[in-house]
Amino acid sequence: MSNVTLAIAGRQYTVSCADGEEAHIEALGRIIAAKAQASGAVGNEQRTLLFAALMLADELEEARRDLATLSRGLEALAEVEHRFARLAEHAEALAQRLEHPAANP
Repeated sequence: MSNVTLAIAGRQYTVSCADGEEAHIEALGRIIAAKAQASGAVGNEQRTLLFAALMLADELEEARRDLATLSRGLEALAEVEHRFARLAEHAEALAQRLEHPAANP
């Protein structure tokens, strides 16, 4: 286990993490610190962290909605691809019939 110290809203927080995860935790701490600063809440540490958490939760929810929308779009594209493949098969069968009319009654 390793320890990482994060500076958020003017305070230092030491958190434990798995070895090798230090850079990731530090990056997350920087995101939280930026949100805390952007929240505009000053003076009350808990309120600042609450606003930062709310902003991050809002971004997460928006990303989940976007992901769901993209997923539905990919499903629709897969259906279109399937339909085009079926049309191509039909077109190929028709072309075969036109090229060799005697072999295909």
